[in-house]
Amino acid sequence: MGGGGELQVLTALDAAKTQWYHFTAIVVAGMGFFTDAYDLFCISLVTKLLGRIYYRVEGSPSPGALPPHVSAAVNGVAFCGTLSGQLFFGWLGDRMGRKKVYGMTLMCMVVCSLASGLSFGMGLGGGGPAPVMATLCFFRFWLGFGIGGDYPLSATIMSEYASKKTRGAFIAAVFAMQGFGIMAGGLVAIVVSAAFRARFPAPAYAQDPAASTPPQADYVWRIILMLGALPAALTYYWRTKMPETARYTALVARNAKQAAADMSKVLHVDIVEAAGAGQAPGNSDSDNDSKQQQFGLFSREFLRRHGLHLLGTTTCWFLLDIAFYSQNLFQKDIFAAVGWIPRAASMSALDELYRIARAQSLIALCGTVPGYWFTVALIDVLGRFKIQLVGFFFMTVFMLGLALPYHHWTEPGNVAGFVVMYGITFFFANFGPNATTFIVPAEIFPARLRSTCHGISAAAGKAGAIVGSFGFLYLAQSRDVHGIGVRDALFLLAGCNLLGLLFTFLVPETNGKSLEEMSGDDENRTVPV
Repeated sequence: MGGGGELQVLTALDAAKTQWYHFTAIVVAGMGFFTDAYDLFCISLVTKLLGRIYYRVEGSPSPGALPPHVSAAVNGVAFCGTLSGQLFFGWLGDRMGRKKVYGMTLMCMVVCSLASGLSFGMGLGGGGPAPVMATLCFFRFWLGFGIGGDYPLSATIMSEYASKKTRGAFIAAVFAMQGFGIMAGGLVAIVVSAAFRARFPAPAYAQDPAASTPPQADYVWRIILMLGALPAALTYYWRTKMPETARYTALVARNAKQAAADMSKVLHVDIVEAAGAGQAPGNSDSDNDSKQQQFGLFSREFLRRHGLHLLGTTTCWFLLDIAFYSQNLFQKDIFAAVGWIPRAASMSALDELYRIARAQSLIALCGTVPGYWFTVALIDVLGRFKIQLVGFFFMTVFMLGLALPYHHWTEPGNVAGFVVMYGITFFFANFGPNATTFIVPAEIFPARLRSTCHGISAAAGKAGAIVGSFGFLYLAQSRDVHGIGVRDALFLLAGCNLLGLLFTFLVPETNGKSLEEMSGDDENRTVPV
């Protein structure tokens, strides 16, 4: 489709050497994902603290805990917003262009991170929990809405900037910033809780239940949530300065001259476009060919070319996120069940937060972060298909290894083995489908539908996260977390991973191929079967 000038721009992009601007784009796009992960996962660190502050009954032997429905709402409402944002901003990115929408998502994240920490309420001593929980859920929904937009836009922008030899590594590097965001959430919680614990010491709950949650604890969770605005705010300026991607400009806006000029500036590639290339087509045979290529998302032609691909990307992401987000959100309950974290009744509120944050940071450091960067290093060597298949397989194996002898792991002396195996499941999630489900949808669909299809795939993933947060989290908390509830959840997660392995066979390998070859945007190249 189009003229030779368009193809020259695309060919130059595919063959471009790695330059400084590629790394700048990785950092600018990646800081969005750093913020995404921080905001989505730091809430699980403070839910125990929220329960102690707002739901402790005076005179009760319990230190206080969020009711299951409140806990599920606080943890899961951001995912509802994320799903909505992925669909909306994914569609908008194809309609208006990637650049025009990119700054909107970041500003939404900044404002709502700050607002989440300012949720209305009087804290200890008045106001009741309802106003605080309601406003917290409201702002976290819109925080998720902004986060959702970052998924299709960042993936699409990075895929359209990169060369075909390094595209997988560059997209994976953007997504790998999630690992640092998860770890940063834990480290911030450690520092803030330690600082308040030193400044306002409180006895263990067993020693003095009434005094084990100092009034100042109400500031702790607010500070942790609000600090999520900082990395997003620092990169806003650079996002506004990024040019529109050449592939959108050439293939969707149909202005190859502008595409060539934009890429010549930032990538230092000398591109001379053909006269008239990329302009609106006239009455010609090439115009008829172009119209045949302009099939829509709901057309039979899209169904024939990419229907199975979209089914594969959505289903794999849905199944993966049930397991991945369930693991992250209720791992504190699992750690308590196997005895790695002491019982709440033996600790003060800030001690409990400190221990939970330390445990999650250790898992992130040893399992989550290395998994992401193994993918960055090997994805353009092994390919997407093998990494996703191996990841799902070993996630299934290690989940079953935790579930089958579950009572063995709860015995004294076996906790270390449980934690190691649990960490390995995170490694293979990230050196596996958690990365590849993000990468592949940005590569296999036509440019005019790329952001939309990535948004649909990502939204399916967040539907899985909602199942995890509202379903498995509720299961783990409403049943006996010291026994059958957690074990059943692990079996269900293993089953999800096994299904994800099977649906991986619907997704094509994209390694070493141009975007146009995979999507069919270039009629002279092969459309995948």
